[in-house]
Amino acid sequence: MTKNSDILAWPGGKLDFSAGCIVMGILNITPDSFSDGGDFLAPQKAIARGIQMAAHGAAIIDIGAESTRPGSKPVHPQEQIKRAIPVIEKLAAKIKIPISIDSKDYDVVKAALDAGASIINDITALSDERTAMLAAEKKLPVILMHMQNSPATMQIEPEYKDVVKEVLDYLLKRASAAQKAGIEKEKIFIDPGIGFGKTLRHNLALLQNLNVFVNSGYRVLLGTSRKKFLAALTGKESPKDRIFGTAAAVAHAVLMGVSIVRVHDVAEMTDVVKVANKLRT
Repeated sequence: MTKNSDILAWPGGKLDFSAGCIVMGILNITPDSFSDGGDFLAPQKAIARGIQMAAHGAAIIDIGAESTRPGSKPVHPQEQIKRAIPVIEKLAAKIKIPISIDSKDYDVVKAALDAGASIINDITALSDERTAMLAAEKKLPVILMHMQNSPATMQIEPEYKDVVKEVLDYLLKRASAAQKAGIEKEKIFIDPGIGFGKTLRHNLALLQNLNVFVNSGYRVLLGTSRKKFLAALTGKESPKDRIFGTAAAVAHAVLMGVSIVRVHDVAEMTDVVKVANKLRT
């Protein structure tokens, strides 16, 4: 298996993995996200939050304008563009780290890239071939996530015979398709999609077997921040009270070799990642 280099560079951006795992900060420009819906809907608040996360140690700011919480309904691409693009344009001029666009919609992705984003984070793993072709054309990194069904239905009795094998097989298939579209292997990240069509048992199985994904040859991104499965383990019903549960999951991810952790609480999780990176052997 070819080892990924410490520095991943592309036109308009780069990421440095020489110290180990890095932090992606979540910036939801939505009224209804499960944890911070409405907190940063106003453009000036979103821009200020992005600048703050960069100062707190984020290596990437991930901007999304459509909630994908369980039970959520799709948001029209034009509404996503209206929410996200003014923030991306201004934030890209103020921070030196890459911005990723968290969207499954081609029109939103294209507008975001034109505005200054340079990473594509797609919960449907580039199901729209136009998005894959765009990423290949611009030589950009992509994040491919696993999800069973859609956000509206994904938590209605999700089932797997072997969740680890099925999720990995899906991600490898989508990664292969991305490479066939012209995206370089080193620029493909895979994400098991914790909480996206999974029960607590499924989520724990995936977390306990992260090495299977890490050993696939692709870098792994993991998002556990403030998620519902942590409530089942800690009893903390409010997402914003799940910071210590998140910290445990983040430390575990780093020690298992994950390359990026996607988090809300950047300052705190940057400290967790710094320590866990040093402890990893």
